[in-house]
Order: sequence, then C-alpha cells, then structure tokens
Amino acid sequence: MKQKLITGIAVFLFGLLGVSAQQDPQYTQYMYNTQVVNPGYAGSKEVLSFGALMRSQWVGLDGAPKTGTFTIDGPVSSAKNMGLGLSIVVDEIGPAVETNFTVDYSYTIKVGEDKNLAFGLKAGMHILDVDFTKLDVFDQNDPRFQNNIDNKFQPQIGAGLYFHTPNYYVGLSVPNFLTTRHFDVSSLDNSNSESTPQENVHYFLIAGYVFDVNENLKLKPAFMSKVVAGAPLQADVSLNALFNEKLTLGVAYRWSAAVTAMAGFQVNDGLFIGLGYDYQTTDLEIYSDGSYELMLRFDVFTKPERVLTPRFF
Repeated sequence: MKQKLITGIAVFLFGLLGVSAQQDPQYTQYMYNTQVVNPGYAGSKEVLSFGALMRSQWVGLDGAPKTGTFTIDGPVSSAKNMGLGLSIVVDEIGPAVETNFTVDYSYTIKVGEDKNLAFGLKAGMHILDVDFTKLDVFDQNDPRFQNNIDNKFQPQIGAGLYFHTPNYYVGLSVPNFLTTRHFDVSSLDNSNSESTPQENVHYFLIAGYVFDVNENLKLKPAFMSKVVAGAPLQADVSLNALFNEKLTLGVAYRWSAAVTAMAGFQVNDGLFIGLGYDYQTTDLEIYSDGSYELMLRFDVFTKPERVLTPRFF
C-alpha cells in the first residue's frame, strides 16, 4: 500500500507538468541552519561555526523526502563588519535529487548599542538530477518520462536582512530570486511554456526572543513564515528552553501540518547535538511514521568572552 501510494504521488508530481510552484526543502529546526535560509546570518555569532542538519521526512514511505545540509561560516578577520560562509543542500524526493552550492556574504552595521543590522548576499548554483526509471509509469511511452535529467544547472542568487541583538533577532530573506526551470520545453513533444514546472520565489520571515528567566534557564519563543506563490502559507511557532547552558528542550507547531518536539545537548563549549521529531496532523500520518531531524553544530572560539556568554540563536 505504501509503495503504491508514494509511486502515485511521484508520478502525479512529475507527470502533471502544469504545476507551477514547488516548495524549497522543509526544515523544522531551521534555527540550526539559519544561514541556508538567510545569508545575513553568516558570521553573526562571531565564531567559526560548522553545522549539519539531516532530515528524513515521512519515514516509512518509499521515495519520501530526505534532506541534508552542511554550513560553515565565520567573521572575516581582516574586515570587522563582514561575514563569509558556504552552504550545501542536498534534497532527494522520489526519483529527483537537487543539490545547491552557495557562498554567503554579510555586511553588518551598528544601528545602536548591541544592535546590528546585517545585509546578506547568496550566490551559487542549483543542480537537478532525475532518474525516471525509479518510477512505475502507467504509460511507458509517455514522452515526459523517456529521458533522464542529468546535471541540470541553474544559477542561484539570493539576499537577506538580519537584525539581531544579544536577546532577539528578526530576519527577512529570499534565498533565490531566480525562477528555476527543471525541464527544457524543447525536450517534450507537443509542449509549451505553460507545461514547464518551476520553483517560484520563496520569502522567509523569522523572529525570536530569548528570555533570561534565571541564571539556569532561558526561554526562546520563535517564529518562521514561508510564502511562495501557488503554495499554502507556512507558519511555524516554537518554544525552546535552555537549562544550565547544556540541555535544550523544545516544542513547535506548524500551522495545519505538524506538531514537533526536540532535544539537544551541549556536549562541550563547541559541540552541540540535537534530535527533532515531527508528528503530522494530516492524514499523511496514517501512512508514515513521522519525520526526524538530526542537528550537529561545532563552534571554534577564539575569544574567551564568547565561551562565557554563548548565544541561544
């Protein structure tokens, strides 16, 4: 039943070329790879930081989405107000694998005491591979599924604003301004420009505030909204608690989609490990075992004060 279901979903998505909008990879614990969403975040922690996030969505469904991200960022030592980073995202769903490589740059200006506004730029490339032999196609002669797509290249250019203080942040970003077309119209018989699926521009709004309840407890409510033409509005609200600068526990809700929980532990001054779980509130949960995210972060501190006062975002 599960295999037939996911096969039907895959054929529907890739067979109906009239679909005009496609979501970027889904993250619940986006705060552990903020740089992927907003390039203005690069260098904002003032440490050299390595991050990885692995997401397995709708576990139990063959061909369900799997996403891996890797980031590295830090301040530019020769330029006080600049940050630089690298983001790699690999997103797999059914027969398709999308890979993004981008360089992230930020320039920060002081707009008040402990208040910083960063302007970020993102530039790189998007590569698509689709192996149609992985699909159980009803019509084996359908021209849309005769030729695999190999290393389909598209440029990527994005930007973001990221305002932050020691206690809160607000960010607005567009990771990619360019419309990404996944199929060449000329490769399909009797095709036209309206039958070319594409990724429309995605707009991200993020915000969070850290409350110092006492010396052993911090609470961080946070919000993320993603808007793209042709797809429902996505809104995530979360609440994370940090105990003794070591243990992080959190819950979140994605509007009309999922409830989530996470736990993380600060192993030492530099290393953080976390695990998140999504329970779908839609009928899809009947056919899957939820979604999981594994988060890893490693910070290299060069200033003692950054170790004594680590930031909760």
